[in-house]
Amino acid sequence: MEGMNINNRWATQIATNPEILTGKPIIACTRISVELMLDCMASGWSADKVVEAYPHITPEDVLAALAFAADVLRKKPFVTVAKVESVGV
Repeated sequence: MEGMNINNRWATQIATNPEILTGKPIIACTRISVELMLDCMASGWSADKVVEAYPHITPEDVLAALAFAADVLRKKPFVTVAKVESVGV
């Protein structure tokens, strides 16, 4: 991680709008949620496969979604696995 610029890696590509997906973070100017990007990647999809399935996004958008998720985990209070499991995930 040395030398990596972790500030605002996603600021221009991730947005929220209370009228789109009830305000979930999305790829800007789309209805594609960060959550969907993470689910795709967690299912083993490559960034190329995500872009192929959703051609109106770019590989940079996929990376922005991952950077956003990393920043949220870095900045928000720690959540235990047990707590996540207790909400039915």
